[in-house]
Amino acid sequence: MQRQQQLEDRIFASLALAGMGDALGAPTEQWTIAEIYAAHGGPVTRFVAPPPDTFAGANRGGCAEVTDDASQMYYLAHALARSGGALDREGWVACLLDWAAHSPKAGFMGPSTAGIVQALREGRDTGGVGVIGASRRKMTTVGTTNGAAMRVAPVGLLHPGQPRAACAQALATCLPSHDTEVAISAACAIAAATAAAVGGAGLDDVIAAALDGGAQGEQLAARHARLVAGPNFLARTRMALAIVHDAHAAPAGPQRDRRFLERLEREVGNSVLAAESVPSALAILAYAAADPARTIVLAASAGNDTDSIATMAGAIAGAMHGRQALPQDMLAQFCAVNAAYGLEPLAAQLAQLAQGAHHAR
Repeated sequence: MQRQQQLEDRIFASLALAGMGDALGAPTEQWTIAEIYAAHGGPVTRFVAPPPDTFAGANRGGCAEVTDDASQMYYLAHALARSGGALDREGWVACLLDWAAHSPKAGFMGPSTAGIVQALREGRDTGGVGVIGASRRKMTTVGTTNGAAMRVAPVGLLHPGQPRAACAQALATCLPSHDTEVAISAACAIAAATAAAVGGAGLDDVIAAALDGGAQGEQLAARHARLVAGPNFLARTRMALAIVHDAHAAPAGPQRDRRFLERLEREVGNSVLAAESVPSALAILAYAAADPARTIVLAASAGNDTDSIATMAGAIAGAMHGRQALPQDMLAQFCAVNAAYGLEPLAAQLAQLAQGAHHAR
């Protein structure tokens, strides 16, 4: 397969599997692992209509439809394509406001994004969102969520085999909504891992790229963002990967899978916080050996912020393997329901840009 064809295949698979993970995890978001296993007789393995006690259900989301996670990622991917791959902070803000104004999934948006979008619409200083009293100190709950990480994979797709370049571009998509060390570190980890994956790296190198990206994100944040009290992304990621190592020492099977997810939830976490859900996504990718179907099934069954975890893990796994490795029945159903996002032509546009980036190295 020619280089550009291979890139297009991997980029399409990344975009598609990220969306499939999002849609698979939408009906289980906020649920416990025990509730998921009880309702589905084990992990969730097929698309179902989101029930009313989930964000997707409350926002009239349908079976196999993406949520804000993948829809925001697709808007970013289209913006990158229109800009020739050179999207700056101003271009990203315009994209975010476009998504908030026109996407039917904007009602799902997370807390950090929602506050910034409101300020931008009103022409207010985004630096004043979430401040304490009359000070300039923001609450530690502002800008520390996984919104930047969940949408950033297309940045990595544009930089095959160039994780550091992906991190440099990722910074613009973190600001102004996720202006913290932990969120930027997490987003750079996903961008770097995706860049390594689409460039043909194996799992060990993809995980190493994620860790290196997280470290680069910390360096970028030291110059452009703020440090907040709370857990460190890289420390939590190393904890999560240690849990993977321990789990692999046990006999394989459904019980091992569930025990792995339960320990990951108990010790690392699976909430909307970047220091929880992003390490968990990377750990599930590693535990599942990046197998596309297993990765999104386990991520969608991990409890709490299942759709975001499955979106991030799915984007990397898809980029590693290409279209033929994806579960084909699910892929066909997903593409039929989400045809409006135009993933086929979008992947072709991004592949052309990525090929240019590859030649420019």
